[in-house]
Amino acid sequence: MKMTLISKVTSYLIDNSEALAEEVVDGVLESMRLEIPEWERKQAISMYEKLINFLGNSLFCTEKSVPDELVTWSKANAEREAFAGGDISEIIVRYPPTRIIFTELLTNIALTHQLSLEQLAFIIKRINSILDISINETIFAFERRRDEIIKETEKEMAELSAPVVPLLDDVAVIPLIGSIDSYRATYILENVVPKIADLDLTYLIVDFSGILFIDIAIATYLLQIEKMLRLLGVNTIITGIRPELAQTVIQGGIDMSSVQAFATVQQALKSIDN
Repeated sequence: MKMTLISKVTSYLIDNSEALAEEVVDGVLESMRLEIPEWERKQAISMYEKLINFLGNSLFCTEKSVPDELVTWSKANAEREAFAGGDISEIIVRYPPTRIIFTELLTNIALTHQLSLEQLAFIIKRINSILDISINETIFAFERRRDEIIKETEKEMAELSAPVVPLLDDVAVIPLIGSIDSYRATYILENVVPKIADLDLTYLIVDFSGILFIDIAIATYLLQIEKMLRLLGVNTIITGIRPELAQTVIQGGIDMSSVQAFATVQQALKSIDN
């Protein structure tokens, strides 16, 4: 008898999956007073239709799994939100009302088909398990995409913030901007230094006038880069060191006596001409 009732619910879910999916999506949007593009609404309805079909077909199955379409949809939502610079909460906040709508919907179906409380609890537990997996996939995908975006942004910022600008035939300047962190220092070592070697320079002016902050570890790292350039036959000249940056270097016990320093790039160029 119990199996017959569950079979009826299974058939009902599968036969009415499209209408039920639309009811779930529109119910969530209404409860949240949320407006989304029509293409996104249709995509959500299509996904929930597959989910409801999957739910119907899995009521006799004890295996904890979800439809592939749900995983793909969850990941796509997360990646789109991350790419747009949004927060994961913009997506996760939709799950509680989704649970409520599903619970009400499944309760009504269970009452109509005279299911027992035990059978209703089983179905609701099943849908909650599916939604939990969807949340996990969404968060994991968001974090992966966000980390990729951060790394891409760091690389772009490093490229823009440490350009090698030729001034004379054998003189170039690197105008450093912002804050120097370990990533930027490593970028300079691995990407900028080889460029300098290819330019056949005699002098490289490193201008710190646009630097907001630098710590002892990074100052030491930059000094190592200066020593490497010296081995390549390039004389490094530092300009634009503000008092607070100079104080950091001195307090850190870093010996910069071998490096020429001037207040401005213009003064450095005059020293080279002389």
